[in-house]
Amino acid sequence: MQSQHYKPKAIDDSLSVYVFDAFIKELDEDNRLFTEIEVKNLKKQQLAIDDYLKANNCAFLKEFYKAYNIAIERYKNSIEAIYKEPFAYNSPESIEFSVKTLPYAKDANDLKRLFKKRLLFHTLRDVSEISTNKDSLVANFEKLSKLSKEKIFETYRCKYSNLQLTENDFNAKFYNVFCSYFDPHTMYLSKSDKSSFLSNVSADNLSFGLNISLNEKEEIIVDEVVPGSSAYFSDKIEAGDQIIKVKYLDQEYIIACSSMQKVEAIFSSSEFRNADFTLRKKTGEVYTVTLTKKLLKDYGNNVYSYILEKDNKKTGYLRIPSFYATFENGKTNVSDDVTKEIYKLKKDAIDGLIIDLQNNGGGSMEEAVQLTGSFIDIGPIAIMNNKQGNKETIKDPNRGSIYTGPLVVLINGFSASASEFFTNTMQDYKRAVVIGTNSHGKATMQRILPLTEDKNQEEFLKLTIEEFYRVTGKTNQTIGITPDIALPLLFDKQMPRESKNKTALKNNTIEGVLRFTEFINPNRKVAIEKSAARIAADANLKIITDLNNKLNEVYEKDMAPIPLNFNSVFESVNKVNLLWKEVKLVSKKETDIKVERNSVDIEYQQFDEYLKSANKEKIKAIKSNLHIIEALNIINDLKN
Repeated sequence: MQSQHYKPKAIDDSLSVYVFDAFIKELDEDNRLFTEIEVKNLKKQQLAIDDYLKANNCAFLKEFYKAYNIAIERYKNSIEAIYKEPFAYNSPESIEFSVKTLPYAKDANDLKRLFKKRLLFHTLRDVSEISTNKDSLVANFEKLSKLSKEKIFETYRCKYSNLQLTENDFNAKFYNVFCSYFDPHTMYLSKSDKSSFLSNVSADNLSFGLNISLNEKEEIIVDEVVPGSSAYFSDKIEAGDQIIKVKYLDQEYIIACSSMQKVEAIFSSSEFRNADFTLRKKTGEVYTVTLTKKLLKDYGNNVYSYILEKDNKKTGYLRIPSFYATFENGKTNVSDDVTKEIYKLKKDAIDGLIIDLQNNGGGSMEEAVQLTGSFIDIGPIAIMNNKQGNKETIKDPNRGSIYTGPLVVLINGFSASASEFFTNTMQDYKRAVVIGTNSHGKATMQRILPLTEDKNQEEFLKLTIEEFYRVTGKTNQTIGITPDIALPLLFDKQMPRESKNKTALKNNTIEGVLRFTEFINPNRKVAIEKSAARIAADANLKIITDLNNKLNEVYEKDMAPIPLNFNSVFESVNKVNLLWKEVKLVSKKETDIKVERNSVDIEYQQFDEYLKSANKEKIKAIKSNLHIIEALNIINDLKN
């Protein structure tokens, strides 16, 4: 790392302090495993880690590992002790939730007291989420609270299995924290980590049709229901639902008790063909569905297009989910697929083109270069800068453009890396009007390198080696790309942008602005002015802004202490659930525009059931995305 990292840092006390603090946080995120005394004892190492590393002495990790195991054993024993004690459902105490990390418990007794408060709160919350009918819950509270108590204690008990780490896994956490000191995208990878990082979903795979993730509560949440899948045709499962348990044959897996390896096996292994899934909606409703794995094609990550029609004008809509390449998934590459889609759209005589890069986290930089060059005739695209300060101008690899008409590019806080590379050039050349929210702010590039020269390489480093700059000499690193037209977006402030990372590389500029010829559209200025007026007057966008203010209150400000009794917890839970209902209502509201597949796709997809159902969901997503609707209006103004 010292020899090849783009911006290497000294191995000194600054590294020691960062690594110590970040490692403790990695092991005990909410300060509820270690006590104040234990952290104080471990803190003796805080300024010595750099010295240990220079001496090739990692024995200090054994001390950390021992302390960690003592802490998780105490956690397990505390839960069991509380379970055996009388459990009062009405406490004179209250519980606090803070956006800042709460202080450590003073000792084991204090920690046990805090666990007891949490267990009571989660039990009362679980009862509150069963129904919105408070009277019914009160009438049946004795029975319901007993069931909820058992469930909550079981969840806490089985969390212990997730806290257990082998010494190798424990050390791997330390290696990653060490790497993150240099920048957020440099990381340690085992052989399997490397494989997972590089691999994509295969073209044909058995799937229940659920894309999942782990939220901040360590709950398994449905991110997406794949159209055409068993989950899709259940007509019940929605994005945001929590998976509670899975039953396969006579074996039941409580998700909170299962390791991520087991959860991944359930979803990816061919062994689990049929299973009963129990899920909970954000409104609190619990339900069970039986799902069967089906052979599905991976269309979700591929480029696709539609025709949007308004005022007798046809606009092409092109969605680019990621900058994939043949070396990543063995199927195709994004620049060729975009060319094919634009060919189809041209056959339908489009008047303009919308390129949607929302939630596109990047991918192959080679593909980003190819795609960028496809939309300008000739000229420089970017400047690459390496560790030695050697600057290389990246030029359009091919003369000519695949499309020369009006263009709008959509971005948001998840648009990163290769997406930003492409958008930079489109904005600097004034080739496109960029709309949405500020992009992620990642302008660095990484390479995966083996840590040894052994034939059977088992450990790797994903290392930041370069940074890309705009043709103006500026970079979007940490600050992101500011769109030409800003639109409100739900949860925009909660998106994990680069600037939120403590060790993100700083923004700067380099000398030598490159010569390039701006694209001229005489209607550009007027189109932007009209858009600003529409946005200011749009009632739906005003609703999003107001709803964001409510969401920011929840995420960014400390809640008032919640008394530990049923009435108070029920009121708190339902207040949050009502907010989620508002979010759901706004995000699913559709506009009345005509959306159709391009004529080529209509012809060859008419007999494919999966693509039919996928088409239905994609059209819904387009109609409910107000940014796409405004992009359509801008295209029409650019054409006039």
